[in-house]
Amino acid sequence: MSELPAIWLSLELALITTALLAILATPLAWWLAHTSHPLRPVIEAITALPLVMPPTVIGFYLLLLFSPSNPLGSAWLTVTDTTLAFSFHGLVIASMVYSLPFMVQPLTHAFSQMGKGPIEAATLLGAGPMDTFWNIVLPLARGGYLTALVLTFAHTLGEFGIVLMVGGNIPGETRVISIAIYEQVETLNYDQAHFLSGLLLAFSFIVLILVYTLNRRSPLRLS
Repeated sequence: MSELPAIWLSLELALITTALLAILATPLAWWLAHTSHPLRPVIEAITALPLVMPPTVIGFYLLLLFSPSNPLGSAWLTVTDTTLAFSFHGLVIASMVYSLPFMVQPLTHAFSQMGKGPIEAATLLGAGPMDTFWNIVLPLARGGYLTALVLTFAHTLGEFGIVLMVGGNIPGETRVISIAIYEQVETLNYDQAHFLSGLLLAFSFIVLILVYTLNRRSPLRLS
């Protein structure tokens, strides 16, 4: 299959993005679930922005941020001798920004439903922070984690606008499956476009079934 590299690159991007967001979003979601800080609505709005903003707008500002004339782009260029724009690393950062709410919101809801009681009980029994997280928090929030991981992976896999803006269409580097579909349609190769689109459609349908099944089975009704 001529588009097999694009499929594998998409899977790699989705896996890396999901793994990194699971690590970074956990403390943020925990804070949002338990804080009464006045800035909480502001942080919630910032994390939810990708849900309502056009991906081209996010991609445009990320391109400016990745520019060597800005601190992030300049530091990356100095350390790696490459630019973040139109690179796989840039795609990972852009995907993390665009998929952030799909990881944070299910985790926040899971942590909120859990309450503080189990954590306080574990603390009174002498459990440390890591012990409490692995043995108390993670099992109780497993429904939220599964939902967040599945949704983030699927959302990243189907990204188009932001990956086109930030990564372009470089074979083996930034050419993901959504870009491949767009190019096949542009060249009137509808058979290949139909095949690739069918793969994403089937995958998305399976993901939704999995998410609804997880939510139905979860005793906390996590979403």
